[in-house]
Amino acid sequence: MLDPCKLKLMFKSIFKDIVKLGWPVLVAQLAVMINGVIDTVMAGRLSATDLAAVGIGASIYISVFVTLMGVLIALTPVVAQLFGAGRYAEIGEEVRQSLWLGSFLTAVAFVLIYFPDPFLALASVAPEVEVKTRSYLRTIALGVPAMLMFRVFYSFSTAVSKPRVIMVLNLVGLALKIPLNLVFMYGSLGMPALGGPGCAVSTTIISWVTAIAAWAYASSSAAYRPFGVFTKWTWPNWGEQIRLLQIGLPIGFTFLVDVTSFTFMALFIARLGTVSSGGHQIASNFTALAYMIPLAMASASGVLVGQAIGAGDLHRARMTGLMGIGGGFAIACVVGVAVWLGRDAVAALYASDPDVQVVAVTLLAFVACYHLFDATSAVAVSALRGYKKTVVPMVCNIVALWGIGLGGGYALAFGHASRPAMGAPGFWIAATVGMVVSSSLITVYFLYVSRVPTQHVDTVQP
Repeated sequence: MLDPCKLKLMFKSIFKDIVKLGWPVLVAQLAVMINGVIDTVMAGRLSATDLAAVGIGASIYISVFVTLMGVLIALTPVVAQLFGAGRYAEIGEEVRQSLWLGSFLTAVAFVLIYFPDPFLALASVAPEVEVKTRSYLRTIALGVPAMLMFRVFYSFSTAVSKPRVIMVLNLVGLALKIPLNLVFMYGSLGMPALGGPGCAVSTTIISWVTAIAAWAYASSSAAYRPFGVFTKWTWPNWGEQIRLLQIGLPIGFTFLVDVTSFTFMALFIARLGTVSSGGHQIASNFTALAYMIPLAMASASGVLVGQAIGAGDLHRARMTGLMGIGGGFAIACVVGVAVWLGRDAVAALYASDPDVQVVAVTLLAFVACYHLFDATSAVAVSALRGYKKTVVPMVCNIVALWGIGLGGGYALAFGHASRPAMGAPGFWIAATVGMVVSSSLITVYFLYVSRVPTQHVDTVQP
């Protein structure tokens, strides 16, 4: 049992560390999200065809990219534990191996995005939309190598508590977005107007600029020199590749479940008509926006848990996870109340159609509750990554999001001979129930894993 004075000091120290590490991550994530909003708005000003092509293309690209990006997040707990243990010289090799893994994943991502026939067959889009969607995807596929290499830098930098450089680079990318979109989408400065696919050109350019700048900074900065990333050349170590995949594949699959659960929900709700689809789009978009805060807290908590484990301070690791989970839930409560009280204003901000507003107001009421448990789950999952525990959270999310959320939502939304159809609210009711189950199970699992007296921790110790 820790001394109350020491516990109080630890609490203050952890709180300070979470805020210090979390706010740059939040700004960096918001910058990325705003890039997507800019593409959508500027494509919408061109034509409905361009807007549809960008929307469909982005959905396909994000589904592939986020899944493979999740695999590379395996580097974060590995480096965080080494950093906490003060074993800086070993970090460079882990980063080099992760770069090799990113190279292998790049080949997979490029093929899936550049040759999108299976995805387009599922979408069954109009021919004119398909042409622009293919152009969008083939262009953005050229930026995938840079995107994944940047994600390695992202995982590496956050793990050694240096997130501000990521924030700065993402803000630089955001500053370039509108000018480059004007050039390639609208045909400024003598360039041909490419329409919707032009935003993929700007995204690809920005991806290469930020990736090159990131690694150039890492190679020249004294702050990164102790980690020895560039001190020597190493070929892939297949044993280490397998260890990274054992941690990373469940993370990637968890991201895939998360992304596709909302994608399929949108596709199912689209069968209910444009009014229901529009209301759902507002609810899901606002959910993604609200998710940025717990996501930043989750990232910070997971890194700090890993560092504490590497340092052999299991009390601090557990306390960090608990504070992250509790803080995430507390902030989510504030956001949830704000959504509940302001749902009419939010719906009016997004849509002018009164029928769409009515549906959106109903769904935003569920978002207010869903967000509480979504935020809790996000931090708990990330804290478990600090312990290199990724399989159980994946299973919980499969059951919650695919099983209860999609399966139960479909049953509620479309009804049965003996049960009336609930429409779009049915999906959100099921999704909320699923998230309650998932977040509860994952939090209990964290309490079990983080037990100090008897817990065996998979650290970097030999």
